[in-house]
Amino acid sequence: MPNAPAAKKALRQSAKNRERNLKIENRLKDLIKKSHRLIAAKDAAAKEFVTKTLTALDKAAQKGVIKRNTRDRKKSRLHQHLNQAFK
Repeated sequence: MPNAPAAKKALRQSAKNRERNLKIENRLKDLIKKSHRLIAAKDAAAKEFVTKTLTALDKAAQKGVIKRNTRDRKKSRLHQHLNQAFK
C-alpha cells in the first residue's frame, strides 16, 4: 500500500480510470458484436447501429481508451463487413 499522500491519490485515480476504461471497452465489444450480428442477419437497422458503433469507437479513441490505429482498423473491418453484406 502507498504511504505518501500523492501515491494514495494516484492509486485512487488509477482505480477510477481503470473502472471507466473497462466500462467503455466492454460497451465497445458489445456494440461491435451486435453490429456484426445485425449485418449477418441483413437487418435494415444494421446501418444505423453501425453508425452508433463508429461514434463509440471515435469517442473511445478520443478519451485514450483505445489507440487511434486500433480504432481505424476496427472501423475499416466493420465497414467492409457491412459493404459485403449489402452489395
